[in-house]
Amino acid sequence: MSSDLPNYPALLIISDTGMYSEGEKVFAFGPVVKELEAMLRIFDRITWIGFNRIDQKDNASYLEVPLDKVIPVLLPNVGGKSITKKLSILGSYPKMWRKINEEISKHDFIHSRAPSNPAYIAMRLSKRYPEKQFWFKYAGSWVEPASRFYDFQRKTLKTLNSNSVVTVNGTWTGQPKNILAFENPCITITEWSRGKRISEQKQLGEKRDYCFVGGVNNNKGVAKIIDAWAGLSHPSLGVLHIVGDGPLKLELMEKAEKEKINVIFHGNKSKEDVHQIYEKASFIILPSASEGFPKVIGEAMNYGCIPIVSNVSCMDQYIIPNTNGYLLEEISADAIEQSVQRSLELSNEEYLDYNRVNHKLAKKFTYQFYLDRIQNELFTPISNHTTRR
Repeated sequence: MSSDLPNYPALLIISDTGMYSEGEKVFAFGPVVKELEAMLRIFDRITWIGFNRIDQKDNASYLEVPLDKVIPVLLPNVGGKSITKKLSILGSYPKMWRKINEEISKHDFIHSRAPSNPAYIAMRLSKRYPEKQFWFKYAGSWVEPASRFYDFQRKTLKTLNSNSVVTVNGTWTGQPKNILAFENPCITITEWSRGKRISEQKQLGEKRDYCFVGGVNNNKGVAKIIDAWAGLSHPSLGVLHIVGDGPLKLELMEKAEKEKINVIFHGNKSKEDVHQIYEKASFIILPSASEGFPKVIGEAMNYGCIPIVSNVSCMDQYIIPNTNGYLLEEISADAIEQSVQRSLELSNEEYLDYNRVNHKLAKKFTYQFYLDRIQNELFTPISNHTTRR
């Protein structure tokens, strides 16, 4: 970009992202807050629709929303595991539809995050407003088997009109022109420059630390990491850092203690604290069953953490064995153990070679790169904007 001055008046974001209010302040899921703060360099103002999640009040990964330029709209939180809670989603649709339609009518530029119920409503409404520009980001895997509703949303996204652009993780054969591969931002240019210094100076010492960052649940595969560690024995094996929270945390802590695994369960941490863990660790492990391209991999690569990841979605379009990381042949404790064993044999020279490849790749995950693509590939500036707020 040639200038940091806004080129667009206002943006509407439609999502199911968690938010909560506390007094006169509003807090929301940190990675998305950071993304919005960057987008305010090209938008005068952002109206942000999300779900009221007061249950996340103590979540360290939530950040304060800059209310001087962001207008939060908190929808009642819906959904859950029980049949009753799932059925309540249908009952909430008329109210969600009215509110989303009301906000769309006031904006020329609309960005929605799928898969979600608010995003599906936005998909339907995009056909009512052919003069407006819609950008739908599909955050999950574009190709892996998905739940019936998620698969339905993927099919719906393929049928949208020409006023809608869809961004996905990865490039696939037969992809329509309005469906673009698009990296999710997670680091600033300053952090990228700092990561260059760190990744160039990091060395593989006598002990090699590993980390996992994400939800402590079955889908993320963290239990398989603990199972793999129970079978590992190597003089260079250092500390395993588990960052995140979830339903399996207590069970895995007990198992790790029983198996005498050298692991630290950090719980949810701020972005700055997570970056410090990346600086300490030599490898990041994410044996997830379904992902797009998780931001934590881009962040970790920036700080010299070599990825050990499941070969799902577009992972093999970024992680190349013997070049910059390890792809798990299957999502199992045995496959994780084998990849970790290989990583323990990696020479310091090879490690630095991997880091050079990864740090160059990490530039695609900077907010600067992201904003350039929004302006050049997604939204066309409209003269004489009339934002009706």
